[in-house]
Amino acid sequence: MTDSRPSRRLRQGRASLAISFFVQGAIFALLVTRIPALQDRYGISDGLLPLFLAAVPILAGVGSVGTEHLVKRMRPGLVLRGVQPVVSVALLAAGSGTTVWQLAAALAVFGLTVGALDASMNMLGVSLQRAYGRSIMLGFHGAYSLGGIAGASLAWVGAHWDLPLPTLYAPLVATLVPVALIAGRWYVDRQGDHPADNQADHQADDHGAAVSMRALLPLCLVMAFAYIGDSTVSNWSAKYLEDVLHSSEQLATVPYNVYMVTTLLGRSFGDFGVRRFGAVAVVRAGALLAGAGFAVVAAAPGPWVGMGGFTLLGLGLCVLVPQTFAAAGRLFPGASDAAVARLNIFNYVGFLIGSPLVGALGGAWNYRAAMLVPMALVLVTIRYARSFTPVPAGYGDGHERPRTVDVG
Repeated sequence: MTDSRPSRRLRQGRASLAISFFVQGAIFALLVTRIPALQDRYGISDGLLPLFLAAVPILAGVGSVGTEHLVKRMRPGLVLRGVQPVVSVALLAAGSGTTVWQLAAALAVFGLTVGALDASMNMLGVSLQRAYGRSIMLGFHGAYSLGGIAGASLAWVGAHWDLPLPTLYAPLVATLVPVALIAGRWYVDRQGDHPADNQADHQADDHGAAVSMRALLPLCLVMAFAYIGDSTVSNWSAKYLEDVLHSSEQLATVPYNVYMVTTLLGRSFGDFGVRRFGAVAVVRAGALLAGAGFAVVAAAPGPWVGMGGFTLLGLGLCVLVPQTFAAAGRLFPGASDAAVARLNIFNYVGFLIGSPLVGALGGAWNYRAAMLVPMALVLVTIRYARSFTPVPAGYGDGHERPRTVDVG
């Protein structure tokens, strides 16, 4: 009887990549949760702060585009091993400078390298899922959520004890960088367990199928809509609970933590749902849950009902992004690295659009009505759920999806 279990090398690759997702989740949380402290340290005005914050996702998009071309010359695992320590050191530099130009330089490096990091991590995840032959992408993003919870918790400790940013960041970076470097020794870059298989697959990505943006566009829209929803929660949940639902200041800090915890739970069990019911059903269910969450938030009479809405949002949104990356890999099996790199750009597009969109609508209209816009965009995802259908053999050469494909 043939042993269908993944090889030891694949299992090690899966564990090491999960560690990298965890490290990146912690690093990113340590940055975004201490933005007020960075603003105070450098004396940045409220008017100038949005420019700094917008620069990071814009440069990350540039880094993702650059990674598409970089992986034609080196394996994604080498890119990830190179940029993850730089991202961590850039965080430390951002918290240790004394002048605004030093912060700008640190955030520029952070943005460029985090784009390369996000793209290369998901490239590795897609190729590993292909090698496993079953859904495992949600588990990687679950590790990212767990890292985000850990990073946000450490940031809370730093704020509670009034620790200077260098004091908070330095020991964490000194710990996380070696962990990521050691884990990187076991990355699995391609499907095969043999170097010859890896080289053949690498050449297929270089010279094989082209990525048709027309075919990829539905997934790009799903990615953008998911991150519009995510950035709405991360940027507006506390203000919404306090200003609209009249919660206490302490209670207003709870929704984002609840959202992160439910995101972790959903991703921890989501792969089993994909294996049992298929990606199309899971994506549709996630979009419906997220839409219901936004509706509950918009109609909530008080803070506790509002938190229930944010809980639904976490359970719904958490499945969309990992499944979008996985679908891109299935859609273009001969050019999955390029597809992932291009798709990753729409992560940052959604992040850039989401917060200003809700803020503008809330200021011009009201915040309850503003919540209905990301709700509508997330529900549009249902229309594109057919793009998550497993692709027929031989598809992925840049042509349109055949009309005969079962849309589930």
